[in-house]
Parts: sequence; structure tokens; C-alpha cells
Amino acid sequence: MLLEKLCNAFGVSGCETEVRDIIKEEIISYADEISVDSMGNLFAKKNGKSHDKTVMVSCHTDEVGFIISGITKEGYLEFKAVGGIDTRVIISKKVLIGKDKIKGIIGIKAVHLTTKSERESVPKVKDLYIDIGAKDEEDAKKYVNLGDYAVFDTKYEELGKTSIKAKAIDDRAGCYILSKLIEEVQPEYDTVFCFCTQEEVGLRGATIAAYKIQPDIALVVEATTCSESPDVNEHEHVTKLNGGAAVTFMDRTTIVDDDFSKWLYNTAKGNNIPVQYKTVVAGGNDAGIIHKTAEGIKTASVSVPCRYLHSPAGIASKKDIEATYNICKLFLEKIKL
Repeated sequence: MLLEKLCNAFGVSGCETEVRDIIKEEIISYADEISVDSMGNLFAKKNGKSHDKTVMVSCHTDEVGFIISGITKEGYLEFKAVGGIDTRVIISKKVLIGKDKIKGIIGIKAVHLTTKSERESVPKVKDLYIDIGAKDEEDAKKYVNLGDYAVFDTKYEELGKTSIKAKAIDDRAGCYILSKLIEEVQPEYDTVFCFCTQEEVGLRGATIAAYKIQPDIALVVEATTCSESPDVNEHEHVTKLNGGAAVTFMDRTTIVDDDFSKWLYNTAKGNNIPVQYKTVVAGGNDAGIIHKTAEGIKTASVSVPCRYLHSPAGIASKKDIEATYNICKLFLEKIKL
């Protein structure tokens, strides 16, 4: 299954080759043109019924993770976070390191050795380490190099009848949706599907991609926060699982064109596609840089709600993924420019 393969793939920001190769193999028979740029962005063009306008549909291939920054004399690996990660959720989690996917565990000083103040504070990344079972520094260097990337060792699973659990749902859900669109949709206008790199570290791939394409309109397909857990007030839920695709009207990087966001929402409603608004101004995505490119590009985003974003395991709804796909399909088939 493509979504499972994408979520399980190794693809920290700056190390997205495995993800890109999976996507390229999947779409190569359906795209009219395929190319990769110096940033590792994958572009797949599909010719439309009309050639006088260009549409950009974008997602990102990278995930949050870690990079190895040191090896102690005892053989423990020091690391830095790549992307926004809450250290509270990574302690004792399994990781895979480097091209050989060496197994390791994120460790911290044992609780019975900590002070009261240490137990009552959130640990910093510098307080953690990765244990690969090496006996010393020389032994560790047989398996791991400085600059190697590490990802959470979490396998895709189905939960109940409607949900999935996986790492990197942000934004492999978007990669999955774009891959399906390339295969199944005949767009109204020439459309460039962009699988962008390094979103999690500053929207870097999309910066280059948007300047390359300079489309007439752009749609970003993402995963976004879903926080309707018991300890969160309802007005802070952002989105709801099984509530449908999430249309953004504003986040921390973009104020979306009002007509565009309403068109997406109302078109979904009119076609009985489950849809909701992202109700909290939080986060951001590649739309934040795309809409400011050149003389400005009308840009909106539609997202799959995901619980526990940027953690070892997120949860998303298969129904919400399907709804997001269906909104994107209608956009490509019905938008008039």
C-alpha cells in the first residue's frame, strides 16, 4: 500500500531521497514530464485540457527527525533535532540511524539519579543521547558517522476501522494524495505537482519550486494539528479527527485569499465531501512562501487532521484523507482561472 510505504520511508529534512524514489516510481507512468532540481524537489507535470494557465499543487516529502552531532568516548550518540520536536515525547523511543538504519534508543539519565528540579522540568535535547549498544566510541564509529540522520522507528498500522497510526503522516499523507491525483485526474489546466523538500526547517524547497513554476494559482496539501484530546479546551482543538478535510483561512505564515478558501469549503459542502475549517491560527506550511513568490501567487491549503503531529506516532483518519483527496480532485477539475 502506497501510504504505508511512504509513512515508513526514511526522509528527514535534507535526506528525502528514499521518499522521492518511491513517489517517482509510482507516478512515472502517469506524468507528462518529470524532473528533479538541485534541492531535491520532484516536479511532475500533467497536461490539462487548457494550456493558457498553470496550476501548482504542492506537498512536502520531509519529516522531522535528528542528525548525529557527536559520539562520546562511551559510545553514546549526541544529536540535534531537525525540525520542531517536543523533547517530552521522544525519551525512550526507538530510532533508525543512517543509510544502514542502525537501531537505537533515545536515552536520558535514570530517574533515580535525577534531582527534584530535573524531574519537574522539560529536558533539553543536549540532555539526551542515542544508545546503539556500542561498547565505546571506536565501536560506535563502525556503524555511525557524524552527520548521519535518524528517524523514529515506527511502523504504519491501522487502528480500528477508520484510523491509521504512523510517523511522518505530516506530510506523507500529502505525498500520497498528490500521487493518486496524478494517476487519476485529468486537470482543467496544465498542472505541476511539486513534492518539495525541507519544509520542516524553513519552507526551503518550496521557495525554489515556486520561483521555478510561478503558477497562476497554488494549492498546498498538508497534514495539520488535531488536538481534541481530553486535556484541551474545545476552542483550541484546531481540527477534529473524522471531521473531514481542513481548509485554512489563516495560520502563522499565510492569510489565505478569502474567495479561494471559501471556494474550497463551499465546493466540498456542495458535493457532500466532509470538510471543516482549521479554527486556530497556528502552525504554517509551504503556502507561507509560495504566496509571496515573484509578484504574488494566490495560494490556499487543505490539510489532513493528525493527532500527535511531529511525534514518534501520529493518528489520522482514512475518511479525512479521502475527503482531502476529493477536494483536491474537484479543485483540479472545476477551478476556473
